[in-house]
Amino acid sequence: MKSQELIQVWDLPLRIFHWLLVAGFFVAYLTEDELLTVHVWAGYLVFGLLLFRLVWGFIGNNYARFSNFLCSPVKSVVYVKDVVALKAKRYLGHNPAGAAMIMLLLVSLLITSITGFAVYGADQSAGPLAKIVGPNYEELWEEVHEFFANLTLLLVFLHIVGVIVEASFTAKIWQKQCGTDTKNLQTSKLGRLG
Repeated sequence: MKSQELIQVWDLPLRIFHWLLVAGFFVAYLTEDELLTVHVWAGYLVFGLLLFRLVWGFIGNNYARFSNFLCSPVKSVVYVKDVVALKAKRYLGHNPAGAAMIMLLLVSLLITSITGFAVYGADQSAGPLAKIVGPNYEELWEEVHEFFANLTLLLVFLHIVGVIVEASFTAKIWQKQCGTDTKNLQTSKLGRLG
């Protein structure tokens, strides 16, 4: 029997970021108007985490760096087609579909956060945009904010489906993959983005 060689993929800061982002987003999503203070602070947490991820995308470990996994949308679509055809390459870090999902989630969350600041500034005259945003466009900001919050929820659902499909495809238990920082080098042939 071959011994399995494990390699660190997602470091502890990235895993903490991931689960705090999950918690922050869902607290903000579920509190909305009923618990405004909690909603606002959850939004600040999400925004702060997005700033962390932006920095970590340049200085984090190899698999956290944007340069290691960002690719063209065409490459992401080809990868999804290869998954359906059961001939996709394996990736230690994020695969091309995962790379596209990360960017979609980060952009959607960033727009949700910024429009949330605008709503808070227009409605409550508070927050970082209070002196910039007046009450004239409050309804517009709120519509855009809710649209991107709901889009983010849809993307989260698609992300979970993608993780389950990928885990099934590589015969790994997805909960274990989310809770650890290592992957087995023996899984199969590996591809690299970039």
